[in-house]
Amino acid sequence: MTLFVEFHLIQNFAPSNLNRDDTGAPKDALFGGHRRARVSSQCFKRAIRLAAQAHELVAPEHCGVRTKKLLGLLLERLGHRDPQDARRKIETALGAAGLKLKDDGKTEYLLFLGEGEIAGFAALIEQHWDELDAAQAGGEKKGKKEARASAPAELVKKAKALLDGGKAVDVALFGRMLADLPEVNQDAACQVAHAISTHRVEREFDYFTAVDDEGAPEETGAGMIGQVEFNSATFYRYAVVDAHKLLSNLQGDRELTLAALKAFTQAKVRAIPAGKQNSFAAHNLPAFVGVCLRHAGPLNLANAFEKPISFGHDQALSSLSVAELAGHEEKLAGIYADGRDRWAYLDLSGAWPVGKGEAQANLDALARWVWERVAAELED
Repeated sequence: MTLFVEFHLIQNFAPSNLNRDDTGAPKDALFGGHRRARVSSQCFKRAIRLAAQAHELVAPEHCGVRTKKLLGLLLERLGHRDPQDARRKIETALGAAGLKLKDDGKTEYLLFLGEGEIAGFAALIEQHWDELDAAQAGGEKKGKKEARASAPAELVKKAKALLDGGKAVDVALFGRMLADLPEVNQDAACQVAHAISTHRVEREFDYFTAVDDEGAPEETGAGMIGQVEFNSATFYRYAVVDAHKLLSNLQGDRELTLAALKAFTQAKVRAIPAGKQNSFAAHNLPAFVGVCLRHAGPLNLANAFEKPISFGHDQALSSLSVAELAGHEEKLAGIYADGRDRWAYLDLSGAWPVGKGEAQANLDALARWVWERVAAELED
């Protein structure tokens, strides 16, 4: 049986520049032949991870870290050891797993590791401290193959076994790729779409000046001038989680899977990118949050806005967008959906049809609905 947990959000942001391109302008895209505002999926994934941490939605031992500074994290855990000796042993232990440190002490690329994996490496080094001395014989810099070959066979086996995702919720949701270790790659249980505006957008420009507080009376003009591009848009945001894939990525831990879905529901809604927020403070939460449990397959509803929403004099863009979303879903569901599919929603716009799913009083109630419904389906 398949089970997909879909998230459909309509969210209006005040003037902002949440996600910039290489020129510093807000990202955009052509959709339906019209220019739309866009926030990339990568940007929102990071915002979701940070929201989960900020609101303590996931226990620290089930969080992941994306970093090149694995050496520093392990040195912290081995703080009672001599730093130089510990560094050599860390390098040997990581080499046994197929990971290499560069001369500056950083890994060759960003690693996405669970807290359990990092803690596991620290424990492994402590356990095999004396054995690692023999593996360091010669003291010369070793490549990954040489480091692995020089380590005891038992250590190599244990080191490679540590890279299992560590039951890290964000690693399980968003997946990872380690270029040199394809056997420890993890396919994502969650797919996140680029957020796009439901209507056409135009870029605007903020010309600004800054005054030198220590300027002398005879000094005229600004201490600095510049300009910032921005826009304001109502976005459609979509994500889908394969519940059974998430369960598999979390090593069959049912309770952790349910906790992860509950946390994701809250973090997805609260996630707001940090780009240029000191200049714009666009902390605008969604007007509509819909969660649908799908069985036949995922249904991204972005095509509800292939024809851009037209501005109305007496209706908000968010309300018009919610109404269009509901109408498009009705059309698709009649052809492609499964009779077991179920909706729950939060609606501040008043435009979602009454009776189309179960209305929830607040975000906590919506997250509980996801927990309870998925729990029931995973038991079947």
